[in-house]
Amino acid sequence: MYLLSHFYISSCHKVLLQNSQPETPRSKQIVARGLLDVLREFSDNENDFISVMETVARMSEDGEPTVRAELMEQVPNIAMFLHESQPNFPAAFSRYLVPIVVRYLTDPNNQVRKTSQAALLVLLEQGLICKGDVESKVCPVLLDLTEPSSDDDYKIEAVAIMCKLVTMLSRDTVEQLLLLRFCELCSDARLFQVRKVCAANFGEFCSIVGQDATEKLLMSKFFDLCSDSLWGIRKACAECFMIVSNSTSPGVRRSKLSPLFISLISDQSRWVRQAAFQSLGRFISTFANPSSTGLYFREDGTLLEVPRCPSDRLGDTHTHTHTLQNRPPQANQDGRSTPSLESMSRGASSADSAHTPPRERREGLACHHSNPAPPAAAHGRSKETEHTDDNFNSFHYWRPPLPDISEELEILKAEAPRGQPGRVTEGGAGSEEEMACLEPATSSQIQKVLDCLQPHMDDPDVQAQVQVLSAALKAAQLESQTEAEGPSDSQPPEVGDGVESSPGGKTTELSDEPPSQQNVIPQPLLDQYLSMTDPARAQTVDTEIAKHCAFSLPGVALTLGRQNWHCLKDTYETLATDVQWKVRRTLAFSIHELAVILGDQLTAADLVPIFNGFLKDLDEVRIGVLKHLYDFLKLLHAEKRREYLYQLQEFMVTDNSRNWRFRYELAEQLILIIELYGHYDVFDYLRQIALTLCSDKVSEVRWISYKLVVEILQKMYACGAHDLGLNFINELVVRFCHCPKWVGRQAFAFICQTIVEEDCMPMDQFAQHLLPSLLSLSSDPVANVRVLVAKALRQSVMEKGKERLASDASAYSDELEETVTALQADKDRDVCFFASLDPSRALMDTAALI
Repeated sequence: MYLLSHFYISSCHKVLLQNSQPETPRSKQIVARGLLDVLREFSDNENDFISVMETVARMSEDGEPTVRAELMEQVPNIAMFLHESQPNFPAAFSRYLVPIVVRYLTDPNNQVRKTSQAALLVLLEQGLICKGDVESKVCPVLLDLTEPSSDDDYKIEAVAIMCKLVTMLSRDTVEQLLLLRFCELCSDARLFQVRKVCAANFGEFCSIVGQDATEKLLMSKFFDLCSDSLWGIRKACAECFMIVSNSTSPGVRRSKLSPLFISLISDQSRWVRQAAFQSLGRFISTFANPSSTGLYFREDGTLLEVPRCPSDRLGDTHTHTHTLQNRPPQANQDGRSTPSLESMSRGASSADSAHTPPRERREGLACHHSNPAPPAAAHGRSKETEHTDDNFNSFHYWRPPLPDISEELEILKAEAPRGQPGRVTEGGAGSEEEMACLEPATSSQIQKVLDCLQPHMDDPDVQAQVQVLSAALKAAQLESQTEAEGPSDSQPPEVGDGVESSPGGKTTELSDEPPSQQNVIPQPLLDQYLSMTDPARAQTVDTEIAKHCAFSLPGVALTLGRQNWHCLKDTYETLATDVQWKVRRTLAFSIHELAVILGDQLTAADLVPIFNGFLKDLDEVRIGVLKHLYDFLKLLHAEKRREYLYQLQEFMVTDNSRNWRFRYELAEQLILIIELYGHYDVFDYLRQIALTLCSDKVSEVRWISYKLVVEILQKMYACGAHDLGLNFINELVVRFCHCPKWVGRQAFAFICQTIVEEDCMPMDQFAQHLLPSLLSLSSDPVANVRVLVAKALRQSVMEKGKERLASDASAYSDELEETVTALQADKDRDVCFFASLDPSRALMDTAALI
C-alpha cells in the first residue's frame, strides 16, 4: 500500500514539475486530487513548491468543468496546509489560490460556481482569507455580480454569498462596502428570489451594523419587505423579527415594530401567521429590562437576581417604584429628559415610619405634633418644590437634573432621635397621627408630578411612568386609610390576598388593573400572545401553537416581571392542563426557571400545585421535572421542601421499567438534593432510595448510585452524626461486602476507594470500620472484584492514608502491605497490574468492570 501511494505521489509530481498535461479528463482529475499530497511531500524545496503552485494556476484554466470543480474541492485543504506552513510560504495562498476562487465565482458552469462558493465560505469560516483579500478581491466581485444589469442566476447566487459573508466580516467593512448594496437589493422589483434572500438574512445585517444604521437605512426596507406581495418574503421577515428588534431602540421597538408585527400576525397567509406566532414570544422578550424585572442572565445562562444596593431597601415598598428607584433620568425620543422615577417616587407613601422625617423635610411640611426641619434645608426644599413646574415643561428639554439629597437624608436619620424626643414608637398613636398628617401632602406631591407629565403623554415612557405613579397614588391613599382604621403596620400582609413579593423580597399591594393589563409591552402584543391557547388558533394557524406558547412563556414572564404575573397566570394554568403531553412537557422543563422569575411566594402559591400535577403525569412530562428537581426545590422554603421527601420514592416507579435513564437522572439529582436537607432526613428517606438504586439491573444506574451512597456518608460525618454514619457503614458492609453476587462485592471496593479519595470520613474511622472488610475481598474468587480491590488499596488507601494508618492503626498498616504484596503476585495479570501500578501515573478508568 505504501509503495502504491508513493508511486501515485511520484507520478503526480512528475506530471506537475515537467509541465506535461494529462491527455484525458479523468487523469487530470487524478492529478488535481493529488495536489495536497504532492505539496506535503515536496514542500521543503522552495523551487519545487513554486513550480507546483504555478502548475495549479495553469490547471485552473482547464476547459473541462469537472477538472476545475475537482481542483476547487481541494482548495480548502491546500489552504489549511499553507496556513500551517505560513512561515515558509507567507503569500502563496493569497497569490495563487485566492484569484482562482474569485474567478470561479463567475464561471459559466454551475457546478464549478457552486463548488467555489462552498470553498469560499469554508475559507472565511476558518479565517484563512485575510481582511485585505476580502476587501480588495472578494467584495468587488460580489458587488459586480449584484449590479442591476447582472445575470439573474449570478445575482441570486451572489446575494446569498454576500448575506453569509456578512457574519464573518467586521462592522466597518460591512458598512463601507456592502450595506448600501444590500439596501438596494431589498428593493429589487424584478427578482423575488433576491428579496427573499435579503429578508431571510435581514437580522444578520442589523446585528452587524448596529442600532444607528438599522434605524436610518434598514428599517424602511424592512417595512417594505414585511408588506411584500409574496407570502414567503413576509414569512421570512416574521422569522427574523426578534433579531431586528434587538438592533433597535426601545422607542422604535414599541412605536414602530410592534404595530408592524401585529400586521404580520393578522396576515392573510396562514404560513405567515404561523411564523409570526412562533416568533411572538421571542419578540416580546426583547422588551425585557433588568432594571425593571430585577433579574439578569449570567454568561453561563444562569438566571440571577440583580444585586441591590443597601440604599434601595430604604425606598418605597411598592413594586413599581422599588424596581426603578435608582434609574437615572432618561432621554425621550424627542430629546428631552424625563425625570427619574426616584425623584417622583420620593413623595409616595412608605410602610416604614422611620422614613417619615426625610419625606417631611423634602416636602417642607411641619405637622402640629413634630419638630420642624432645619430652616435652611426646609427653605431649600420648599424652593425646589415650588419651581417644579417651571423646571419641567415642554420647552425646557434639557432641564437640570434633580438635586441629590441622599446626604441630607442620612443626616436627618441620624438627628431624628434627638430632634424628636416626643416621637412615639412605630404602631403607636403618634405614628398614626403623623401618617395621617403626611397623607395629604404625599398624595398632593404625586398628583403634582402627574400634572407635570400630562402634556407629554404622547411619549410611551411617560405613559408608563404615569401608570406607575397612578398606582402609587392609589396605594398611598389606601395605606393611609388602612393605618388610620386598622392595626399597626408591623405585621406584613399575607400573600394571596392581593399582595405579592417584589424582587427585593418586599411585600407589595397589587394594583386594581384588569387581569391582562400592564405597561411593560404594548397591550396588543400581550393580547395576541394570550390568545395562543384558544382552541380556534390550533385550527386556523398551527396545531402546535400551544407548544410554542409554552416554550416562550418563561421569556414573556421575565419581560413582564413578577408584578405582572397576574397577566399570565390563567394562560399558564391552561397550558399546564393541555391535552397534548408535549405542551405539558415543555412547561415541566422550564418550571424551575419560571420559579426564579416569580420568587418564592408566587412560586409557592401558583407553581407548586402545577409542579405536583407534573409529578403524577406521564414519564415524558415527569422527566422534565426530574431533570431540574434540585433547581426547583432549592427555591422553596424548608417546610415546603420537606414535603417532597415523601414523594421522591415515587420517581422509582415508571411507566416502562426499561426506562433506565429515568432512574439514572434521579440518582444524579439526589446527589445535588442532599445539601437541601438535614442529615436525619437524608438518613431516613434518601438512604433507602440510594440503596435500591445500587441494586439496579443497569450498570450505568449502579455506577452513579455508588457515588450517591458516598455523598450520603459524607453528609453524615460532615454534620457530626457519627452514629448514623456508623449505622450506614454497617449496612453497606452487610449489603455489599457480604453480597452473594460478585457485582455487589465489586461495588464495595469502588465505594471504599471513593470514600478515601473524597475524604468523606476520618481515616482512623475508615481503618476501623471499612478497611478490614475491604482487605477480606483481596482473596475473592472473582478476578473483577480483586481488580478493584487492588486499585483501591494501591492508588487510594496507601497513598492518601498511609501516614495516618501507620500512626493510628499499625496492625492494619502491616496487613495492608501484606495484602498489596499478595495482590502483586496474583495469577490474574490485571490484578497484578493495578496492584503494582505507580500511583503517580494517571488513574485508569475501570467503570467498564462495574
